[in-house]
Amino acid sequence: MSSLNLDDFTDLIERPDGGVRRDAEAYRERRIVPPGALGRLDDLGEWLAAAQSAVPVRPIEHPRVVLFAGDHGIAALGVSARPAGSAGRLVRAVLEGASPASVLARRLGVPVRVIDMALEADPEELPAEVVRHRIRRGSGRIDVEDAMTLEEAEAAFRAGVAIADEEADSGTDLVVLGDISVGGTTVAAVLVAALCGTDASVVTGRGGQAIDDLAWMRKCAAVRDSLRRARPVLGDQLQLLATVGGADLAAMTGFLLQSAVRKMPVILDGAVSAACALVGQRVAFRAPDWWLAGQRSGEPAQAKALDRMALEPLLDHGVTVGEGTGALLALPLVQAAASLAADLPEAPAPEAPAPEAEKETESDSKADSDSDPEAAVDAESDPATAPEVNPQTPAE
Repeated sequence: MSSLNLDDFTDLIERPDGGVRRDAEAYRERRIVPPGALGRLDDLGEWLAAAQSAVPVRPIEHPRVVLFAGDHGIAALGVSARPAGSAGRLVRAVLEGASPASVLARRLGVPVRVIDMALEADPEELPAEVVRHRIRRGSGRIDVEDAMTLEEAEAAFRAGVAIADEEADSGTDLVVLGDISVGGTTVAAVLVAALCGTDASVVTGRGGQAIDDLAWMRKCAAVRDSLRRARPVLGDQLQLLATVGGADLAAMTGFLLQSAVRKMPVILDGAVSAACALVGQRVAFRAPDWWLAGQRSGEPAQAKALDRMALEPLLDHGVTVGEGTGALLALPLVQAAASLAADLPEAPAPEAPAPEAEKETESDSKADSDSDPEAAVDAESDPATAPEVNPQTPAE
């Protein structure tokens, strides 16, 4: 029995400040660009203001990419285009700056943090900071065995909570969350299907590196068999992660929930982060108010999870590479929304109409001259105002 009480997160997590959001809407209405003209950027700016409890919103100055890494035993069934146990190579590519996520992060000036939770690689092959939180070497083949023990799941979850606290304490004001895994989308599909009550074929996609039809059928079968093991433990989210998740997914779930506790916004990347967010929603229903869906990856498990949480992706470019790449592409959009919400000048005040007193004086003077007979007689007797007589007109 776990000593971790996930129900505590329901009480600890509050929604972003609704009163501040209304203030942000009123502030936006006074800007030089009409409300609605910036489309979804207006909504993003107001959401950030509520998350920060600040009007005008503060700029996003200290974002961070956080990537949880792990190998999944289910990959041994040939459900991925990559060899089972090869996630360590992907991690090294990120650390060496040779991955799409690394290139984008370098271009945007965003630091990248990689956390090894369950890689098959030897710990000596990676920096100490990367392997510091490792729980185990790989995860079990979830169609026939648990991904890990309940104690390991609790340790991974607590590690995710601690990492979120580290980021919040260091001043990180927004996190781009992603994964580095082999077999991760298969595990994500199992979690989403179990939590949404759908069949395997509804949530099974082609993965980050697209698989052929035969591999897709093997993946469907793996998800189907794993679902049979997931359904009996749906009432206990930590046990669910231990049974059909993995140390990296358990840590990511803990990270997401603690980020919501610490009021630190998170941009989700692909199917794995969306599946963890769905588990987090089951734990604390207010938590998704602190998360943004960065992109639509095309994985049906991600689409199903985001739909269940009512999260609309910011971008739809078909990016499937993972490692937080799609969410990183959405980061400049969020930063732009913050800058526009804070820096747009106020609309000029409308020109004042003519003073009412002046108008009344003019109309009163006209009325007085029209109603005063003496003034009319004087005007007729005044030679300067008398009409000219045409000398050629005969007198009558």
